[in-house]
Amino acid sequence: MAADDKPTPARKPKPVVTSLGNHPLSPETLMMGYGYDPMLSEGSLKAPIFLTSTFAFPSAADGKRFFEGITGKRPGGTDGLVYSRFNGPNQQILEGRLAVWDGAEEALCFSSGMTAICVLFLALCSAGDVIVHSGPLYAASEGFVARTLSRFGVSYVDFPAGADRAELDAVLARAKAQAASQGGKVAMIYLESPANPTNALVDVEAVRDARDAALGTDCPIAIDNTFLGPLWSRPLDHGADVVVYSLTKYVGGHSDLVAGSVAGAKKWMTPVRMLRNTMGGIADPHTAWMLLRSLETVELRMSRAGENAARVCAWLAAHPKVEGLGYLGMIADPHQQDIFDRHCIGAGSTFSLFIKGGEAESFRFLDALKIAKLAVSLGGTETLASHPASMTHLSVPDERKAALGITDNLVRISIGIESADDLIADFEQALAKV
Repeated sequence: MAADDKPTPARKPKPVVTSLGNHPLSPETLMMGYGYDPMLSEGSLKAPIFLTSTFAFPSAADGKRFFEGITGKRPGGTDGLVYSRFNGPNQQILEGRLAVWDGAEEALCFSSGMTAICVLFLALCSAGDVIVHSGPLYAASEGFVARTLSRFGVSYVDFPAGADRAELDAVLARAKAQAASQGGKVAMIYLESPANPTNALVDVEAVRDARDAALGTDCPIAIDNTFLGPLWSRPLDHGADVVVYSLTKYVGGHSDLVAGSVAGAKKWMTPVRMLRNTMGGIADPHTAWMLLRSLETVELRMSRAGENAARVCAWLAAHPKVEGLGYLGMIADPHQQDIFDRHCIGAGSTFSLFIKGGEAESFRFLDALKIAKLAVSLGGTETLASHPASMTHLSVPDERKAALGITDNLVRISIGIESADDLIADFEQALAKV
């Protein structure tokens, strides 16, 4: 260093701007820069991908302090970067932005939606405990509770998605008695709303009121909000404590990544974070970076897909070969409509199409599609169609599928952002083959 050169002072991150005076900024605006200061990364407008396994500490004392947060010796979590199994810049920026969408205190990202769900269950449940869950659930979620957690002494009680307050009171009383007989507690109420693949809604407010009366607030309510989140529903506003996503779906939105998340109060996120630190399963830096890209357009993509779905379903409803639609914009049941009116901002773009006939007719329709792709998953820019009874829910016992309405003539459709007229033409020619 030359004699007249002076060291560059350490650059500190700029304060995060979330409002302009009395005007709070919307999530759509915050997705463009929340949690990231370009001046800390050579002025790069977008966050770089931080491909590193470990991070250099400013000092030994800082290293000790960071590890105290990671290991839980000091409450509140770490305030520094340590090791990529625990945290990283891309993941931290992503988690901050995910929390913004749902109004959560904290969010945690994972390598898949099922990793997020499994770590959540394992972090909050112990031997002898009971999980209460709505039905149907995504088959892998239901299977993990019924077949895997049962090996470790965790049992479950389930109820139909559309249950009213009286049914909820009864199922919680049963779960409470079951937990007492096993020497445990009711550890969690786990919901999926809308349910996969029927689109049945759960009354989160009624679940909260029943939980408060029977169990108190020490039993968290977690909800898989993948079908409507983050745009069309905010479950934390209606009584849920934890919101779960397969980020693979609408948040990722381009069918090019796999990831998941959970979000909620620190009270619930801390044990989940601690187990993730031990097990791994955090989203990798590149996936987190891609999700940051996707969050910038999530409102635009979901809005367009929702508009397309409304037009497509209006056309399908009048078709003679369509037996019915499980679409939230056309709810026949008054109780379900009441839940929708209180909990949902939009009808979404994923729905169930019931074709007159059975598996053979459903397969003919699926095989005839030209624009829509025959594939599982949902929430991408392209339209997808699948047959849950023989694909995503194949492992569910036949009698349970029948009870939950997962029939052979049910085709799940996820509408994308193509031209709605083109999609209608595609469905018209495919239904002609049935």
